[in-house]
Amino acid sequence: TREDMARGPCNAPRWASLLVLVVVGTAVAAAINPGVVVRISQKGLDYATQQGTAALQKELERIKIPDYSGSFKIKLLGKGHYSFYSMDIREFQLPSAQIRMVPNVGLKFSISNANIKISGKWKARKSFLKTSGEFDLSIGGMSISADLMLGSNLTSGKPTVTCASCSSHISSVHVHISNSKVGWLIQLFHKKIESALRNKLNSQVCQKVTSSVSSELQPYFQTLPVMTKIDAVAGIDYGLVAPPTITAETLDAQMKGEFYRLNHHNPPPFAPPVMEFPAVHDHMVYLGLSDYFFNTAGLVYQEAGVLKMTLTDDMIPKESRFRLTTKFFGSFLPEVAKMFPNMKMQIHISASVPPQLSVQPTGLTFFPALDIQAFAVLANSSLASLFLIGMSTHGSLEVSARSDRLVGELNVDRLLLELKHSTIGPFPVELLQDIMNYIVPTLVLPRVNERLQKGFPLPMPARVQFYNMVLQPHQNFLLFGADVVYK
Repeated sequence: TREDMARGPCNAPRWASLLVLVVVGTAVAAAINPGVVVRISQKGLDYATQQGTAALQKELERIKIPDYSGSFKIKLLGKGHYSFYSMDIREFQLPSAQIRMVPNVGLKFSISNANIKISGKWKARKSFLKTSGEFDLSIGGMSISADLMLGSNLTSGKPTVTCASCSSHISSVHVHISNSKVGWLIQLFHKKIESALRNKLNSQVCQKVTSSVSSELQPYFQTLPVMTKIDAVAGIDYGLVAPPTITAETLDAQMKGEFYRLNHHNPPPFAPPVMEFPAVHDHMVYLGLSDYFFNTAGLVYQEAGVLKMTLTDDMIPKESRFRLTTKFFGSFLPEVAKMFPNMKMQIHISASVPPQLSVQPTGLTFFPALDIQAFAVLANSSLASLFLIGMSTHGSLEVSARSDRLVGELNVDRLLLELKHSTIGPFPVELLQDIMNYIVPTLVLPRVNERLQKGFPLPMPARVQFYNMVLQPHQNFLLFGADVVYK
């Protein structure tokens, strides 16, 4: 489950989903390395722009244009009064929109060559003479520019966005009056109305852009998970740790990327490494997960005492020649069968130290160290200790992402055994090599991988999913490249 993952407004602009990813790094300026880095490429911003154009267009089409009225004086006609009213925007075309990164500043959202079509009614009177009709208005070459400033809430650790400035400009205005006999009205329109209409539209367009940022985009930012609960033991802290690094091509957002115990949120005794991202821009989003991220998970679960497992004979396939009984173990450890004849056994497996993961360009290497405790199950169901061995190995971890979750699969190499304690007398630990070579891949790994396949949530805002993913290991971190889709 996720905490802090309430869905955003259903009418939030679709480009909000990508902009959330852009600003997740705008936080307090702490001089520490992040555990997780999100990189947004220009391709990602282009997708955000594409998705948001239609939503913004609908917002701009809701602009209300006030009625205009006044007096006129024309030769031969004399003085009279006019009104333009019932003006509605029929179409607001945004053919060319983009979001660009401004190095070390923020984002610039711009639209060029926008076109507006407006329809309305007019009427004029002089003394007892009245005339009226309809008109169509075309506004061409409109440009809109807005600067988006990125920040963070220091209390919640969530990103913020504000519209720092906005401007718009109209290049041309063309009007068509339905009554061709009143060409003087067209001249009147240009003289009396055009300037006021330009100012009103420019003002209302920027009001719509600014209000969309504060009422729709900013609330959507709150769907980005910060403290994400995983299970009854642990969560992930995706809080922001440093301001973004913005270039002309990429924006790197930095997050804490740290597992924590739900009831004991103590900092780990080791620090995140430096992550040197390669110069890649082919995908919309890149996600760097340092080995710090993975190793805080091992620390939390080991300290919570949940990295343990109990194996019984019932868990072994019936057709197997290996049995968890004192009779079977007595075939190579005679003292077991002699001291505890015809009894079932239990094997308790636990992590003796937090497991460590090392990420190198050649892959992910896993270093688990386990205690293997063997017991005989007595007639009264109590347990009698037989021996304790330490087991270590080098494993490899295959990691991938499914939608918005990180999943993995563990494989192990040769098991190294060490006898730590024995109540049945000393014996060569190599005698247990075959049984451990059977138990670990048959009983232990499937259960570990079952949990790893459930995965852990990645820092994604609502309704965003990964696809077209690639994965590359680098020094100290794992790099995901992906495109995203807004569902």
